[in-house]
Amino acid sequence: MSLRLQMLQIARVAPKMLGDSADLVRTFFERQFSPVGGAVDRDGRPDLYYTIFALAGLQAMQADERISHLQSAICDWLRAHGDGANLDFVHLSALARCWAAVGLDHAPAGLTDSVLARIEQHRSRDGGYDADIDATHGNAYGCFVALGAYQDLGREVPDALRMVQCLKFLETPDGAWANARGLKIGSTNATAAAVTLLHQLRVPVNQSVGDWLLAQVHPEGGFLAMPNAPMPDLLSTATALHALSCLDREVPTAVRERCLDFIDTLWSAEGGFHGHWADDHLDAEYTFYGLLALGHLSV
Repeated sequence: MSLRLQMLQIARVAPKMLGDSADLVRTFFERQFSPVGGAVDRDGRPDLYYTIFALAGLQAMQADERISHLQSAICDWLRAHGDGANLDFVHLSALARCWAAVGLDHAPAGLTDSVLARIEQHRSRDGGYDADIDATHGNAYGCFVALGAYQDLGREVPDALRMVQCLKFLETPDGAWANARGLKIGSTNATAAAVTLLHQLRVPVNQSVGDWLLAQVHPEGGFLAMPNAPMPDLLSTATALHALSCLDREVPTAVRERCLDFIDTLWSAEGGFHGHWADDHLDAEYTFYGLLALGHLSV
């Protein structure tokens, strides 16, 4: 199962947790789509990256009829991006993911080959991937983005072992991963990305990584982005829970309850989730991560 479908499968459990609030979330995601077809970023501009999460959110909320209503405009907007020649690395991958979400049969002919050829331009010399072209070293996020693009377009990433070797150099002395070489302290999202990637590639992961992740739980719930971060955030919480699931590591009941309380503090009656306690905005990305976290906490 691909990265996208794995997360979507978990997020689809969230409507049961949301209960009567589920329709507020469906309406929130639908409201993110602009008249031109793409979902908007935090500045109100249509953006491929945010469209990923708005589509995934509607799919997780089992709002197929709302997607059908929007599909024609979304496909027209996606076609306007062509084969991604003018896109950066992240938005190039987002183009692939959006087409996978609405159906690759609607995509322009030759899109898969063109997009993946551009993705390969971002392969680093050590076998990983980076936002820059022809970088010396890759990073965990770049590898995650690249593997997702290949999976979404129905292809195998070439020479996956080299990507695994790249991740090896990102391990930190504290038993986690960082997003760049030579760092002494790991970060939650880089660690979660590495664990998820290795799980996808069927590479064994030391179970002590689960201890490191659980050590990032804040006393009031939620996961910190890295040790000594000032507050927990929803992205780190969702990705940490996802990585723990990949490790088959059970989340202790007390941690589960505190995380549910934390997520509740980020909820808005507008139908979305804030990213953290100091975040005044709502967007499709964090709201999808709210669904992913709730899905993991429901089991």
